[in-house]
Amino acid sequence: MSSTPNKLSVVEDTSRGAETGGKADLDSSELYLNQEYSRLKFNTRVLAQATNERVPLLERLKFLLIFASNMDEFFEIRLAGQKSQIEFGRENTGPDGYSPREVLKELHLRSHAVTEQQYQIWNDVLLPELAREHIHFLPIQSWSDELRSWIKRYFKTEVAPVISPLGLDPAHPFPRLVNKSLNFILSLSGKDAFGRESGLAIVPAPRSLPRVIKVPDELCDHGDHFIFLSAIIAANVSDLFPGMSVNECHQFRVIRNSDLDVIDAEVEDIAHALKGELFSRRFGSAVKLEVAAQCPEELSSYLLTQFNLGEEELYKHNGPLNLQRVLEAVNQLDRPAISYPALVPGIPKKIRESSNMFQTISHGDVLLQHPYQSFSPVIDLIRQAAKDHDVLAIKQTLYRSGSSSEVVDALIEAARNGKEVTAVVELRARFDEEENLHFASRLQEAGAVVVYGVLTHKTHAKMLLIVRKEGKQLKRYFHLGTGNYHAGNARMYTDYSLMSAHEEMGNDVHKVFQQLTGMGREIKPKHIFHAPFTMQKKMLALINSETAAAMEGKPARIIAKCNGLTERKIIKALYEASAAGVQIDLIVRGICCLRPGIPGVSENIRVVSIVGRFLEHSRVYYFANAEHPVYASSADLMDRNLLRRVEVCFPILQSKIAERIHKELELYLLDNQNSWSLQADGEYQLVRQSENSVELSAQAELLEKYAQ
Repeated sequence: MSSTPNKLSVVEDTSRGAETGGKADLDSSELYLNQEYSRLKFNTRVLAQATNERVPLLERLKFLLIFASNMDEFFEIRLAGQKSQIEFGRENTGPDGYSPREVLKELHLRSHAVTEQQYQIWNDVLLPELAREHIHFLPIQSWSDELRSWIKRYFKTEVAPVISPLGLDPAHPFPRLVNKSLNFILSLSGKDAFGRESGLAIVPAPRSLPRVIKVPDELCDHGDHFIFLSAIIAANVSDLFPGMSVNECHQFRVIRNSDLDVIDAEVEDIAHALKGELFSRRFGSAVKLEVAAQCPEELSSYLLTQFNLGEEELYKHNGPLNLQRVLEAVNQLDRPAISYPALVPGIPKKIRESSNMFQTISHGDVLLQHPYQSFSPVIDLIRQAAKDHDVLAIKQTLYRSGSSSEVVDALIEAARNGKEVTAVVELRARFDEEENLHFASRLQEAGAVVVYGVLTHKTHAKMLLIVRKEGKQLKRYFHLGTGNYHAGNARMYTDYSLMSAHEEMGNDVHKVFQQLTGMGREIKPKHIFHAPFTMQKKMLALINSETAAAMEGKPARIIAKCNGLTERKIIKALYEASAAGVQIDLIVRGICCLRPGIPGVSENIRVVSIVGRFLEHSRVYYFANAEHPVYASSADLMDRNLLRRVEVCFPILQSKIAERIHKELELYLLDNQNSWSLQADGEYQLVRQSENSVELSAQAELLEKYAQ
């Protein structure tokens, strides 16, 4: 996983072959970084923002909490996947040459180190700085007598009535505990009313209660004061075992495998099958045990045995285990001085000056860049379509849209108004499955046609198609995006939205919808690339055309901005392009399995990752010699996107809009505030502002340009 001197020397030997006229072996495992290690490195870049003094204090705290949430998912899905391969005897070595056993061992080693760093930042950096801003998370030892009395009453009235202590004995075996639930293990002495003397008990923290409680202002000095539910329970837990002595009380949490598997040829009803899987997710096999740092070895060993885990899967934390729940406290704070300035997304002038979205789009394509520009025009387009007497049909894909979605509400209104509404709902959008089941049911009740895409391929494309009768003709209006139809995400994620009435591309969108909802042979869109059929092949052709241009002595350039780069054929094509002299800049937020900077192989490739206020989510690709140089897509350059999902990639046909996107890509490459550069050994270095350069943050520049 990590580069050793031996490994580096092999890379150098490979590159020397290329330099002396030989051809490097582009299938060599030395040229590929491990996917899961790269994913973990992204999480560490997020954690680094928690100590970035250019970031406002409360936002630094949020980055720490995002890291905690990301690590939960990392274990639930990624490490769980490696462990499952081993358990079921399906150990497949990746392009990097590492087996799942090697990957799992290395990931645990690195996860222990980075998690320890997380709690060091919490305890030694953020808590003291928050205290200076009069924001306090009060440990038990700091409680005044008056506060203890209030906490005692709170426990008695709010906590004790809903808590269920579980003594352990032959009649009460170790309970099944829900994934990520907060629990306490207790060591007891004495006998209860029935004469039982088990010695151990489990106390689950009530899931219905907040994990962080704000203390009434009158009980504390100036500022905001919070107490963890875990501290309240620990301080009063003896009340749950009257007549017995509590010798030890320590919090713990188990992380379980949360991946769902409903891809089965015998599944007759995916919605019904998924409901069963959602329940089982709460009790999947354990992959990680978290305990308080003070928990004695005999209790942590007992828990490891109960969850069938090894020592490397035990994580001891010096602080609250459910750290991401601190967000409950952050949401109660009104501190603009230590937060990012409020975001007011802009709206393009031609939309502001017209109340009719169809008229605006008819006059020319509209490109929005979220979150700097508002997502509301997209919602307005659907709302107007729902009310417009001339609109006959609306078709839309829905991957993630949120629990209370204005988009879904507009589609429901359209169906009730007699429009032909078709929604392609992807039920398997990870961790949004339950919400998607809910709004799919609402759409069906309103009279919309709901289909669940293709069983073997997730529908990840972001498409909206509106068919409108104008005079004697039917006209198609459409929206294609790089992100989801989720208004909340559109304020946090960077994405592009294209709204157009281009006839040929509208026909392409129509064909993709027909393929999704019906059955038939492969379609042949004129402009759109679509996975799993043509996108990989078309992207390879665009890369190869730049290679050919470079070999002819022409200027050649590729810029790709995406969330992940793992697909081996794409990486090999980029290596070949680099060797031919193509200048390649990759802006890859998360996973990147390509090694840049290897002489003779990837010396013309630069890889940067931008981690800033907004989550970089847009997928856009620039090819200098293509007929249409700029493409936007719902798909990353990953195996799953290109080969196992329904995705679309579309050219930006209007030259002014294409040039705008190109300039914005170049802006990201100049960033010296939020940019990390990938090295050949797989490590990332923060891009430093040179002595003579101007401070430049791409996100700040785009905020200044587009937001209000």
